[in-house]
Amino acid sequence: MTNYKNILIAVDLDEVNTAVVARGKEVAGDNARFHLVHVIEPIQIQGPIPAIDYSSIHQHTEEYAKSQLAELGRAYLIDADCQYVLDGAAKKEIQKFAAQNNIDLIVIGSHGRHGVSLLLGSTANAVLHGANCDVLAVRV
Repeated sequence: MTNYKNILIAVDLDEVNTAVVARGKEVAGDNARFHLVHVIEPIQIQGPIPAIDYSSIHQHTEEYAKSQLAELGRAYLIDADCQYVLDGAAKKEIQKFAAQNNIDLIVIGSHGRHGVSLLLGSTANAVLHGANCDVLAVRV
């Protein structure tokens, strides 16, 4: 088995993160470096735009994500300087981060959907098919 040294663990801030992070830690080589990543997807609005302060919503979302990553980081001994909140489409941001940081393994949760929902809605599937490194999809 490959000894992975530079691992990106992508989390979506729900209760299954512990399984994803734990599995990433299990497959790591000695002295591996971990990058804990969460992507905030843009708010999409259809129809008339209501009078809402979207920058305030984004700021609150970002602060919450950082606090959740910090909690996971403390629990799994992942340094604060290796915890990232990114903005954009999850699949693209994860792939871009992996390429820019010489990641050799992406660990991501998969809800195990089947059929059309897998083809149309799975971030894990999209990351798998666009990544330039190994991808471990952890069934949650």
